Amino acid sequence: MALIVIKPMDQIVKKWQTRAGAAGADYATGVQNPRRPQAQSAANAAQSWAAGVQQAMTAGTFAKNVLASSDKYLRNAAGKGAQRYPTGITAATGDFSSGLQPYLDVLANLQLPARLPKGDPANNQRSAAVGAALRAKKLSK
Repeated sequence: MALIVIKPMDQIVKKWQTRAGAAGADYATGVQNPRRPQAQSAANAAQSWAAGVQQAMTAGTFAKNVLASSDKYLRNAAGKGAQRYPTGITAATGDFSSGLQPYLDVLANLQLPARLPKGDPANNQRSAAVGAALRAKKLSK
């Protein structure tokens, strides 16, 4: 019976670190020149995604895996996540502004019902008008 010869873990990890750590330019090239368009491929897989989600729900694997990985999540969120968060915020400033502006425009042009005395149930219509207008904007995209 033949045995599978496996290299020691430290060698495997070192090779992975060295090769993957030096692949930043290859990563960027791959993102810019995919074999298949990422967004279209993801959209085409919507049915498979839904089936996979349903399967995970039925089998209970989603909750099981979330609970099993909570230590890893906390470690990575407190470590890598906290370090990268400010850079990500800076990089996303333009997207944040362009995504928020249409909703600010809706609010700026909204005609609210008159404000009545504090506690008057009709004041709830002001909140309802804001909620309805923002929801309509979201659904119009």
